Amino acid sequence: MYEKLTPPTTGDRVTFKNGEPIVPDNPIIPFIRGDGTGVDIWPASQKAIDAAVEAAYGGKRKISWFKIYAGDEACEKYGIYQYLPEDTNKAIAEYGIAIKGPLTTPIGGGIRSLNVALRQIHDLYTCVRPCKYYPGTPSPHKHPEQLDVIVYRENTEDIYLGIEWRAGTEICEKLIDILNNQLIPQTPEHGKKQIRLDSGIGIKPISKTNSQRLVRRAIKRALRLPKAKQMVTLVHKGNIMKYTEGAFRDWGYELATTEFRNECVTERESWILSNKEKNPDLSIEENARQIDPGYDSLTEEKRAVVCEEVKQVLDAIWETHGDRKWKEKIMVNDRIADSIFQQVQTRPDEYSILATMNLNGDYLSDAAAAIVGGLGMGPGANIGDQCAIFEATHGTAPKHAGLDRINPGSVILSGVMMLEYMGWQEAADLIKKGIGGAISNREVTYDLARLMEPPVENPLKCSEFADAIIKHFDD
Repeated sequence: MYEKLTPPTTGDRVTFKNGEPIVPDNPIIPFIRGDGTGVDIWPASQKAIDAAVEAAYGGKRKISWFKIYAGDEACEKYGIYQYLPEDTNKAIAEYGIAIKGPLTTPIGGGIRSLNVALRQIHDLYTCVRPCKYYPGTPSPHKHPEQLDVIVYRENTEDIYLGIEWRAGTEICEKLIDILNNQLIPQTPEHGKKQIRLDSGIGIKPISKTNSQRLVRRAIKRALRLPKAKQMVTLVHKGNIMKYTEGAFRDWGYELATTEFRNECVTERESWILSNKEKNPDLSIEENARQIDPGYDSLTEEKRAVVCEEVKQVLDAIWETHGDRKWKEKIMVNDRIADSIFQQVQTRPDEYSILATMNLNGDYLSDAAAAIVGGLGMGPGANIGDQCAIFEATHGTAPKHAGLDRINPGSVILSGVMMLEYMGWQEAADLIKKGIGGAISNREVTYDLARLMEPPVENPLKCSEFADAIIKHFDD
């Protein structure tokens, strides 16, 4: 089946049912070492993961690791420009769960991102990025412990689909001509807008299907969280891009209020219900006035729309969600993208799960990670209905490769996410306990050591950090 790979002789495949994994006690897990510092990070990560599984289950459960290839290491084995061999994609599809270190992505030309390619080939439509603080981790914020969010980022479309044309090419000029002289004039809302002839053109598709399956996973995750954290915030720039980002918001609300009607309440619905709870005799019009501060300045037609909204909400869900029952539901709200960037810093404890499109999610997950210690402490997962890949969220840092000094925390914490996804929570909890103990005890690699107050004079090596994590399992 494989050109240059030999799977382990022991272990079983992970299978999937209704989009969820069915994990045997001895799963075969493919791994990609990664480029650059992957040579240091992966051995440390594997050591910590294996130790946690052994400590938690005493040999009753065990991972059979299966080495596969991508990036520079793949080219060494399969030949020049073979950055993502067919063997690798076959193995991921066959065994269902994989984990990888950082991979090189050229800028400005050559191959497209290997990370993006893996997500699109295997339809890993959900990128999950938890951002949670471990006490003692240096942070530029005064109260990083207040941030505990999970970014759910749509992984397969938006501008990351990669449909674009270079300025000056024949196809690009033809497309600009069609837009300027046919499509824009036929769309009155665009007025006299024109695209400059020396522009490059990119396409930004946002689909209802992909938006709703992303939000569906976010809501299902919220259902598993403690009641105080059961909130899903739809992040978008719909005030400007109404038919893509605005549609994402609308489709998210539609899903929440249909498929998850019994489990969810929207923020605006909660206002309507709360107003009636405070004053049972409140009129529809007065309720509308309270939920829309600009009500009195609206046209008669628009006021009627708001009143109809109030009436429909009360008719539809007062019996099931009223009398404060909505407080036990998942809260679904939305925020403009630029606003949420400052709110995760100024009001971080008000958010839990942030569901967003691809580009916004890319920015937002890195910004949130910076608050809790940077990408070296940022895990990531790419999840679909038939497989999942867990990954480092940082780059390859080639100047540090082979020096045994880089922080392996991102891959180790991605391993924690993998174990949780597999249902092996006991092993995951041991690693989290070990990382927390090591950091609190100032046993850290150089990137964290130099930022601590006072700085740690003798930081641990990459491999030593794994040992420190294991040592603190027993704390």
